[in-house]
Amino acid sequence: MSEVIARIRAYFEDLTPRERLALAAVGGALGLAIGWLGVVQPMQRAQVDAEARIEGAEHQIGLMQRQRAQYDEIAGRLQRVETRIARGPKGNIFTTLESLARNSAIKIESLEPQAAPAGDRYTEEKVQVVLKSVTLNQLSQYLNQIEGAPQLLSIKALRIRTRADKPELLDVTFTVSSFEPV
Repeated sequence: MSEVIARIRAYFEDLTPRERLALAAVGGALGLAIGWLGVVQPMQRAQVDAEARIEGAEHQIGLMQRQRAQYDEIAGRLQRVETRIARGPKGNIFTTLESLARNSAIKIESLEPQAAPAGDRYTEEKVQVVLKSVTLNQLSQYLNQIEGAPQLLSIKALRIRTRADKPELLDVTFTVSSFEPV
């Protein structure tokens, strides 16, 4: 190894001052290029990558905050429904629906019990209600009374058809569910 260094030193000493200056300039330029390509550019790339990761993380945080707000809102609604189920009056859904229909001046064509899936915390009772020849105003009043009843009632499905013989009247079929704690 010392032979190689000695040869380089001897070669450098044999150069003229102008050649030494040119060689130093080339060596300096080479050193700058290596420094630029080996140090500065990797640091710049690392900075750009870090900024992109920060931006991505901030976006993820924003998404998580929105999802948390949605979760809190849904959990609050669920808590209100569960409280309403627990505190609400217990009663026969058929009697309640018939009473509300009388208040809305509606005659129920039929009330048919429907199968409901078993739940862990609540039992669901489902009834299909059929109304014939009702006005839109009567239907609106009846549905509003169902939604606002002290007993928690939920309308699950609603089908409305106009009558062919009297287009101002409607035939309506819908399903109402009632919940009670197990």
